[in-house]
Amino acid sequence: MVRVVVLFTLAVSPAFGGENALLFQRTMSGSGTPALAQADPPHGPAGAPAGAYSHGDVLTLEQAITLALQKNRQIQNSTLDVAKSHDQIESSKTQRFPQLQLAVTPAYRVNPIDMTFQQGSFGTYAAPVGPVPSQNTTLTTDPGFTTAVSASVVQPLSQLYKIGLSIEQLGVGTDMSQQDLRNQRQTIVNNTKQAYFAVLQSQSSLESLREQVASSRELLRVVTEQAKEQTVLAPTVLQAKASLVQAEYNVGATRHTLDSQKEQLNHLLGRDPETPFRVREVPAATPLQNDLAAARAAALRQRPDLQKARLSIKYADYNVSLKRAEYIPDVSLVYKYIAPVTSDVLPQSISYVGLELTWDVFDWGQKEHDIAQLERARSQAQNSAEDLASQVVLNVNSSFRKLEDARNYLKVVELNRDAARAQLRVTMDAFRQQTALLKDLLAAQASLAQANDQYRQGVLGFWEARSNFEQAVGTGD
Repeated sequence: MVRVVVLFTLAVSPAFGGENALLFQRTMSGSGTPALAQADPPHGPAGAPAGAYSHGDVLTLEQAITLALQKNRQIQNSTLDVAKSHDQIESSKTQRFPQLQLAVTPAYRVNPIDMTFQQGSFGTYAAPVGPVPSQNTTLTTDPGFTTAVSASVVQPLSQLYKIGLSIEQLGVGTDMSQQDLRNQRQTIVNNTKQAYFAVLQSQSSLESLREQVASSRELLRVVTEQAKEQTVLAPTVLQAKASLVQAEYNVGATRHTLDSQKEQLNHLLGRDPETPFRVREVPAATPLQNDLAAARAAALRQRPDLQKARLSIKYADYNVSLKRAEYIPDVSLVYKYIAPVTSDVLPQSISYVGLELTWDVFDWGQKEHDIAQLERARSQAQNSAEDLASQVVLNVNSSFRKLEDARNYLKVVELNRDAARAQLRVTMDAFRQQTALLKDLLAAQASLAQANDQYRQGVLGFWEARSNFEQAVGTGD
């Protein structure tokens, strides 16, 4: 009787719990065959098999979040929007100061300008003066080059109230842009975490699948030798070959998935999609916030979308105030200087200072209807804010429950993994003692692989649920 020793690798990724892969090595008795060696090269970073990682530096979750906040293009655009809002405020402040205007028109006087004064136009005086002028007189300004100049200085007075309201409204708009930036930062942080966890899951799966390929290759070698000794049938060899081909296919497909996920994460980090890196494990679970009421209160206090909704009410109030201010006439202090194209005998320039009033006296009720429309818009903003507050509470409650479920599910899949690992040990001992078939051993190995995969998904599901809960509360920016 020939006793067979088969090496199976139980893949437990170091990224989930920090365990090394359990290698079952058994020696063959009575045949002098040496113990089966591990198929993979020595361990690489973090205890993972060499070759399981692509080239590149280790990227931790904290580093990924920092890079995303610094380099993500959507965050940069939102930051520029805030800066643009500040510039708009500074631009509006200049309307408080005198407005200076100057117009200079160099010109050529094409036609002569004739000024005719009738006899006695300026009066008739006693002799010897007589009428002035004494006869009809025409004064002519010949064609030629000339220059027309007009300049004005206008200092708004009553408009200062409306300008102040406009600046205050722009300040509210800047606060709204700031909340948009916070919301964008939180969204990118959450997306970065999700992408990081996806890469981590695929990377861990790839390590496990490569170990399965090594195990399947070694199993095929041993079964092939047994077939030569006619201790197993041909279908057993074919079954071992099919197991190896399936494992190799799984490695290739998972590697392609991992490459795509890394490119997506690089895109979120604002760098070249081809930048190589590898990710680092995260803890299986961490302590959670158990106070749902406190989480709801924090969300209502700090959620950026809710803060923006409340600011929109204030913004709508300013719209109403600005429209009411249109009832106030525009009064400005004005100084004007005019040097027109005229006859040489007339004054060459005119200047004056005074108050300028502009007032739309009657508008057929347009302002009244506009104000009514804006007040209804303000009520809509109030309703939207209250509805969003209710949605925030629902979102926090749902995210909190999902986080609790993810943590409890993690305990379930951890026990299932331990049970599958123990079952594989039992089946392997039975196979070694020839009380179990090869298909039973392959089934036990497949069950453990499935349990490991469920455990990885459980860990990542926990962290994804936690990330969603943090975004629901309004933290992470």
